[in-house]
Amino acid sequence: MLNDTLANALSLVVNAEKIGKDFCIIKPTSKIIEKVLEIMNNRGYVGKFEKSPSVGGEELKLFLIGKVNVCGAIKPRSSLKYEDIEKFEKRFLPAKDFGFLLISTPHGIITNEEAKKKKIGGVMLAYCY
Repeated sequence: MLNDTLANALSLVVNAEKIGKDFCIIKPTSKIIEKVLEIMNNRGYVGKFEKSPSVGGEELKLFLIGKVNVCGAIKPRSSLKYEDIEKFEKRFLPAKDFGFLLISTPHGIITNEEAKKKKIGGVMLAYCY
């Protein structure tokens, strides 16, 4: 049984990137996984994804473009204040302005740069670079 579907999806993406696949199939899916992949697509780390029905639910076919070095879920999902964003950037990202953190806020799932602009905190979900 899968406990953290976001962590499983992100590790599947990293493993498929490492072995040079053109796409990967993510199952099970959730709205959080879709939003995370949409942000990664907008930032140029992965390609488009397609939803399709399958036995036992839906699956996502994610096209890979070879840009992901590392991405993963942050466990435990700790909450952070606006003032603490930079501290978490130093902890999870290798360099300044390289990669991004995903934060679940009252305004939806956004990156660390957007959270700084809006001056809001939230719950840490994932990182990618």
